[in-house]
Amino acid sequence: MEKRVSDSMTEQVHILSQGSLNGYKRLFGGQLMSWIDVVAAVVARRHSEKNVTTAVVDMLQFNAPAYANDTVCIVGKITYVGRTSMEVKVTAYVEELSGERKLINTAYVVMVALDENERPTEVPGLILETEEERQEYENAKARKIRRTQYNL
Repeated sequence: MEKRVSDSMTEQVHILSQGSLNGYKRLFGGQLMSWIDVVAAVVARRHSEKNVTTAVVDMLQFNAPAYANDTVCIVGKITYVGRTSMEVKVTAYVEELSGERKLINTAYVVMVALDENERPTEVPGLILETEEERQEYENAKARKIRRTQYNL
């Protein structure tokens, strides 16, 4: 059975408070990385209907900071599926009070579906409906080849 990208898309939203900030009063990068991992896992679980584990975090790129009281939106969507693995693109934005979003982070996370014995198990195929989804899929295939060449 195949699934659409939209079937597993996930969004998580936070208003930044002191507990999420570093000594410079910016969003602590490790906190954002944790949120990214959770969002990627939810996307992969929704797609595979299985428990998952993180295999690779690829191209975690910090583009801009977020500060106390900012609204941070983290969006995850599946970009590629293999036999047992799924690549999830996770983007993080600061959302202005007007609703305008400014990109602060992009990451690609490879998750692996697990069976009841915690062994890799097959995942559903992916239905690509838009040109953007097809382009993301092609880009993901190129990243997979690169990771394989460098044994990541």
